Amino acid sequence: MARSGWEVADIFRRYGETYRAQHGASLSTAQRRVMTAIELCRTAALGGHVEACDQCGHQRIAFNSCRDRHCVKCQSLARAQWLDDRRAELLDTQYFHVVFTLPEAIAAIAYQNKAAAYAILFRAAAETLRTIAADPRHLGAEIGFFAVLHTWGQTLVFHPHLHCVVAGGGLSANGERWIACRPGFFLPVRVLSRLFRRLYLQHLEKAFEAGELQFFSDLKALNERSAFLRYLAPLRKAAWVVYAKPPFAGPETVLDYVGRYTHRVAIANNRLVDIEDGTVRFRWKDYRHHGRQKIMTVSADEFIRRFLLHVLPDGFHRIRYYGFLGNRHRAQKLARCRALIGMPVAEPSIDPSAKDYRDRYEDLTGHSLRTCPVCHQGQMIVIETFDGLTTGPPDQDTS
Repeated sequence: MARSGWEVADIFRRYGETYRAQHGASLSTAQRRVMTAIELCRTAALGGHVEACDQCGHQRIAFNSCRDRHCVKCQSLARAQWLDDRRAELLDTQYFHVVFTLPEAIAAIAYQNKAAAYAILFRAAAETLRTIAADPRHLGAEIGFFAVLHTWGQTLVFHPHLHCVVAGGGLSANGERWIACRPGFFLPVRVLSRLFRRLYLQHLEKAFEAGELQFFSDLKALNERSAFLRYLAPLRKAAWVVYAKPPFAGPETVLDYVGRYTHRVAIANNRLVDIEDGTVRFRWKDYRHHGRQKIMTVSADEFIRRFLLHVLPDGFHRIRYYGFLGNRHRAQKLARCRALIGMPVAEPSIDPSAKDYRDRYEDLTGHSLRTCPVCHQGQMIVIETFDGLTTGPPDQDTS
């Protein structure tokens, strides 16, 4: 199948070695691994298989994917499966989208202490939502929500923020009632912002005292406790951005919207305009000018640097669940919520691992990977597999 345009992988394959040679000392093991995975993804190096149509005989080679969570091309099946799982958990209630953003001064700390700072972001945001929602003056209920970490802006700059999708109601303290929030209104943003600020700074100080933060370069002085506290002082009075978007039109619109946020990487291939003479041009939305589409030009070196800013620490979970969606009691509490709302009992899902990935993909997306792309009648059957580590793809007659 012909490619429709440029890919992030093209940039890494063309300029990656030069970047390693110039910046190798500053690259983490995780960043090196991501670069290699993207460069090798869906190439002969990872092996693959040959398929042939059982009707017209058309053949095609399918190379294996790297499956790295930072790879642009490896998220469609994971995203579809995740959305299908969440669809089974939707309640017949309002849903709200709340975004917690770190101030620039805190983002600078997060850049040098990603694992610790990201974990605190999740913890502080979750505590904020649960605390305010549990307060009888606001809602007085245990809410359920999931949070998705993003670390980029439209131009790939470092911009850590958390997208939270929250059910517009929750369980009473004794679990006997469903308490719904007011139509169109979730929780007061100003109250959320102030508590989020206090909790984040508290947890950040605790991390410093526990020796979990390290500073270098322009922030090296913050290794001293007095300098660290002076750095935080102005932030205790500054406004921290917590943004509550208008409620979704209904439960089913939630996943259509959220699908844009889960399993997303820093930039999609379709935003790339061209790669030429050591530069990369890509589209971006200027939200300060009503989302106007613009073109940005950067050197390939700078593009790779910005992309690698968003490589997550090893083992870090960028989607987390809280309240009645918490992993430990999710099934039990969701069943209770459905009963109180008057929803039908959810049917048990089929274990996706029991199916071939092509069947799973078709079930989840409605698009077939088996139908012949030439005659549209036959089915593509695997006739040969090859290991990229020892052999290359077999010769294919394209006449």
